[in-house]
Amino acid sequence: MKKLILIDGNAIIHRAYHALPPLTKKGIVVNAVYGFFSMFLKILEDQKPDYIIVCFDRPKPTFRKELFVGYQAKRPKMSDDLVPQIKFVHDILEKARVEIFEVDGYEADDLIGTMVEELKNSKDVDLIIASGDMDTLQLVDDAHVQVFMPKKGLSETMLYDEDAVQARFGFGPTLIPDYKGLR
Repeated sequence: MKKLILIDGNAIIHRAYHALPPLTKKGIVVNAVYGFFSMFLKILEDQKPDYIIVCFDRPKPTFRKELFVGYQAKRPKMSDDLVPQIKFVHDILEKARVEIFEVDGYEADDLIGTMVEELKNSKDVDLIIASGDMDTLQLVDDAHVQVFMPKKGLSETMLYDEDAVQARFGFGPTLIPDYKGLR
């Protein structure tokens, strides 16, 4: 069976940016770039995928923002030194010929969720989502979908299947949206 890794690029970059102290190369802050590719290489080493896709948010408003003006209103503005690091990650991935998906109006996790729904019943491919976003745990399905997630900083990771979600939360993946909504 083939293995497809779907990476939430924004979630991993954001996690790396906050997990690592500021690192500079020739006066340019690169801690998120370094952290992203440390995680990227760990995923390749641990999971040995046949295919890999990195999904990114676009800098334009999403359909959620159009439906509800207050969507993410309390989220702090992205740090000025993080913005160019996302571009660096993009550039490196493009040079390495890694497939990048991004669509105006949608977040990376929307794209990942759509791909999982389309492919989860395939008998030809196992899906592993790499993300730091707990929302992705709702997609876990022991038949073919697991989530690879940083556990502490970036060095420790966890591969979530249904049993791991159950062990952590006391309920299965299908109840994650309810849990998040109530919390």
